[in-house]
Amino acid sequence: MARLAGTSTAVVSYVINNGPRPVAPATRERVLAAIKELGYRPDRVAQAMASRRTDLIGLIVPDARQPFFGEMAHAVEQAASERGKMVLVGNSDYIGEREVHYLRAFLGMRVSGLILVSHALNDLAAAEIEAWDARVVLLHERPEAIDDVAVVTDDIGGAQLATRHLLEHGYEYVACLGGTAETPAVGDPVSDHVEGWRRAMHEAGRSTEGRLFEALYNRYDAYKVGLELLSGPHRPPAIFCSTDDQAIGLMRAARELRIDVPGELAVAGFDDIKEAALTDPPLTTIASDRSAMARAAVDLVLDDGLRVAGSRRERLKLFPSRLVVRHSCGCR
Repeated sequence: MARLAGTSTAVVSYVINNGPRPVAPATRERVLAAIKELGYRPDRVAQAMASRRTDLIGLIVPDARQPFFGEMAHAVEQAASERGKMVLVGNSDYIGEREVHYLRAFLGMRVSGLILVSHALNDLAAAEIEAWDARVVLLHERPEAIDDVAVVTDDIGGAQLATRHLLEHGYEYVACLGGTAETPAVGDPVSDHVEGWRRAMHEAGRSTEGRLFEALYNRYDAYKVGLELLSGPHRPPAIFCSTDDQAIGLMRAARELRIDVPGELAVAGFDDIKEAALTDPPLTTIASDRSAMARAAVDLVLDDGLRVAGSRRERLKLFPSRLVVRHSCGCR
């Protein structure tokens, strides 16, 4: 190939590996033409062995079957592709042992870095990351067990926006569908959504006592909780759900009980998954720029300056939340 391109083997290597030294444009074009003519395909395994790094990024999510995490994984894959990387996805199913399993597997494959959406990173997983000196970016959640760079949404502020908007409609109060007793108190988005709801209620002089209800994050469990909550004697006039999936399940329960949304029950969610615009009625919710968040996470995990000194606040990349008004809240 070097002979065909009229250059040295070192220059060919610089072109194939995009460095470490620059190559003149005209020389690069000759090398690329020779690669095409000879049908050369680089040996990625050999390259990985030499550099002790692959063109892979490991991504661990709780459950890619849930629309939010599926959309987030797709956004990460697109951002990684723009950087010439591929993504390996593992589902932890909210189980610490499975998270550790994928951490060990991906690190053993010498991935370029890890993007971790962890529900509650345990000490064993944190120790595994430390042992490998892994390049890690936390996405969406900030578990206390590890102090790595995090890319997150303004979850508290977003929940306040949604709750205030419901209160502005004149509802006596807004109930909240939060997480469960197992939901981490710190670093978990759902906990922050509940905190934002509390702050907005207290700002408006409304009590939160007895108005927080437990449900898992998915629509199926929220549907079951909704059937019981909405058929009881003290049905709330408005409910803020910590996830859109919960809101979709809740509205299904309302439909079965012949409760009109928003005429008899106002609903708002959080996440702005694609289905939120297609529910009946369309769901008012809180959105953030997932594409920009995914791109920031990929850029950070591939950045040589990832492990920098500084406080936890300085190592936090916070993306704003915005209110997406549709019809489930009562707006027309």
